[in-house]
Amino acid sequence: MNEDLKIIEERCDSKNYKKIAELKNDYVFKFIAKFIKLLNPGSVFVCEDSLSDFDYIREITIRNGEEKKLSIKGHTVHFDSYYDQGRDKEHTRLLVQKGFYLDPNLDTMDKEKGIKEILGLLKNIMKGKELYVLFFSLGPVNSNFSIPAIQLTDSSYVAHSEIILYRPGYQEFKRLGNNKDFFQFVHSAGEIKDGVSINIDKRRIYMDTEEDIVYSVNTQYGGNTIGHKKLAMRLGINKASKENWLTEHMFISGIHGPGGRVTYFTGAFPSMCGKTSTAMINGETIVGDDIVYIKNINNKVYAVNVEIGIFGIIEDINPDDDPSIWKVLNEPNEIIFSNILVTEDKNAYWVGKPGKVPEKGINHSGQWYQGKKDAKGNLIPPSHKNARFTVNLKNMDNLDVNYNNPEGVEIKGIIYGGRDSDTLAPLLEAYDWNHGIISMGASLESETTAATLGKTGVRTFNPMSNLDFLSIPVGKYIDINLRFGQSLQNPPMIFSVNYFLMDGDGNYLNERADKRVWLKWMELRIHEDVEAIDVGTGFIPMYNDLKALFKDVLGKDYSKDQYIKQFTLRIPENISKINRILEIYNGLGSGVPDILFRILKEQRTRLEILKNKKGEYISPLAF
Repeated sequence: MNEDLKIIEERCDSKNYKKIAELKNDYVFKFIAKFIKLLNPGSVFVCEDSLSDFDYIREITIRNGEEKKLSIKGHTVHFDSYYDQGRDKEHTRLLVQKGFYLDPNLDTMDKEKGIKEILGLLKNIMKGKELYVLFFSLGPVNSNFSIPAIQLTDSSYVAHSEIILYRPGYQEFKRLGNNKDFFQFVHSAGEIKDGVSINIDKRRIYMDTEEDIVYSVNTQYGGNTIGHKKLAMRLGINKASKENWLTEHMFISGIHGPGGRVTYFTGAFPSMCGKTSTAMINGETIVGDDIVYIKNINNKVYAVNVEIGIFGIIEDINPDDDPSIWKVLNEPNEIIFSNILVTEDKNAYWVGKPGKVPEKGINHSGQWYQGKKDAKGNLIPPSHKNARFTVNLKNMDNLDVNYNNPEGVEIKGIIYGGRDSDTLAPLLEAYDWNHGIISMGASLESETTAATLGKTGVRTFNPMSNLDFLSIPVGKYIDINLRFGQSLQNPPMIFSVNYFLMDGDGNYLNERADKRVWLKWMELRIHEDVEAIDVGTGFIPMYNDLKALFKDVLGKDYSKDQYIKQFTLRIPENISKINRILEIYNGLGSGVPDILFRILKEQRTRLEILKNKKGEYISPLAF
């Protein structure tokens, strides 16, 4: 017997040891043995994809208090610490070799120093606790896309979340045999009191892309601990950059066109810019809502959803705007609610849920009542702004038939969307792949709102909505996106959308449901069923086509006045945006592809020529 298996056998009972030994993978044995020695757990439980193993995880999380049952069958609630409610950017670091440069947008740390610190924090941290060993497949199993992954954690809540969110992978590891190409995740919630992590000052999330491993300690919040989400994205982006494919922060949806035609789109939107509402749009079908792997297969673009579930923000979800999600959240299903309010009758309440706000209940602050304030005098809302729900996609009534297709779905369109009150039209089509990646994806911005920072209109730069999750320099990331499309004979068409354009009085020029029309127009445009107008920044729809779609899709009239207000070319604002983006990329130094500067400057020149000919604000009817 090899030495690693001996270490594992000493710490496992015979049943759990057998589950590991049957994998016949020396690299897995080495990984598990190393961390069993370091973490020093009281016991080890190995999950092998069986219903009985999944049930054990579900039961233990209730027994140990990390989750509590709610009134609807299958619904549970988990609370994170009051001070552990979101991704900890300050203590999330990429570990890099000394002297290795990424760029100022990426938070890095000397690898030797980081490994020493994190292993010191993890040493003996599971003494007296149970270690859960779980195996997953990122992407469909037995697929050209799939990446095997192992999670080690002492949090049954994290384990439970992952068996909802990810495809089981134990059998995949058995099939692959002595394979060393897998992602590794090590997590400990640390010391627990009343079901939550308490040593938040020692919260650390470190990622080593050289070794494909993520470490997370002294935290329970899903974004810091559910390793296969944004933490795995860093590993995936790094891996994809070496293998000529893409890991993107995108949804995949099927938009249904004439004659039963389904056209698949991916879309990247920063937070609070309409990503979920677009992915879940009424009448269309969803493949995934958050992370995708994209590959060139036989000169066509295919993508898969890395996940099989949703870890979604629950605030403001209601039956009118989110019918599919609302239905799931109110039926007997396996759902973990986190940081919502539990009412006296053990139902879930969240800010924005229709109906009267409860007088009292239990939330992440403990016993809650209207008017309760925290130690700093801040009013505590019934549910946290970042309160979440975790549910498997199989429960959604709008699930696409190809959601688990190992070959993926063919992508014909890519959408980039931000929050912009005064510049971009609601809908714009790029001239070509390079123009779309640079002027839409790499130039993506989102305005802050008064609700978050107390000041509106501050534009946050977020290329491809992926800045927080990059593990390679921004310039290299953009270059990889450009080269990916340039290698294709007919790359997907690229569009931008903006649901937040306002008039001079601060009123939105679009209604929430209008995005259904924009999506239907994009679907038609891909199949050359409609014409478009060149306005110098790309192509916009023709009025008569939108008028017909508004009547057909939404059953309402669409006036020429609405069209003019929405699609007027705002030249001063567009030039200001180009100048902002150029300044940002000039500040990154070397590594940014020259074509980015050329395409943005060409667009600025086109706008200046148009301004001299037609004025600063040009009606779409003037083209």
